[in-house]
Amino acid sequence: MATTVQNTNTASQALLDSVNGKKSKTDSTQEAQDRFMTLLVTQMKNQDPLNPMDNAQVTSQMAQLSTVSGINKLNSTVESLMTSLQMGQSYQAANMIGHGVLVEGKTLTTDGEGGYFGVELPVGADKLSIDIKDTAGNTIRTLDFGAQTAGSVPLIWDGHTNDGTIAANGTYQFDINATVGGQPVQATRLSFAEVKSISNSSNGVTLNLSNLSSVSTSEVKEIF
Repeated sequence: MATTVQNTNTASQALLDSVNGKKSKTDSTQEAQDRFMTLLVTQMKNQDPLNPMDNAQVTSQMAQLSTVSGINKLNSTVESLMTSLQMGQSYQAANMIGHGVLVEGKTLTTDGEGGYFGVELPVGADKLSIDIKDTAGNTIRTLDFGAQTAGSVPLIWDGHTNDGTIAANGTYQFDINATVGGQPVQATRLSFAEVKSISNSSNGVTLNLSNLSSVSTSEVKEIF
């Protein structure tokens, strides 16, 4: 998907060069406009829902065309294009409903069988361990995950405590202990939740999660 978007970006830049007289002048302004709009729509269709084109990017491309005579009518389409862009993002995000995601958070939940969670490492770690704590701050389980590479690392807890008993149902917090070369790594805690619905706002598409939080698609680290 990323390759497709890159190609359409290149194509639209080539079009801008053509419109501004850097290529053959045989094309009419209307033809250039039509080609630009086709390429822009292609970019929006092939964008990554987790890394969508932002409004500034689209507006910047269209602003470059505003210097060409006869294209003032494009200004009236900006708002509708932004609406179409957001609708496209909404349709793509809707496919995430019912899926689990990892987002920044410090809790994990067990129903007697443990639960999913994760960490995000800025660099690879020689050692990674997790301390799961109850509401009183007591460590009930320590998990050793050994060496891990940089990036999002999905993890799972089997729901047992250090003494082998099953932890009570509920929500627990966890701390990360990660080191590389004996030095601590500042890792980020990730919580697991299910996408229940999506919402549209002036800030874009929002995912409403089972833990009653809401996040943007750009905040999602992993999708299950």
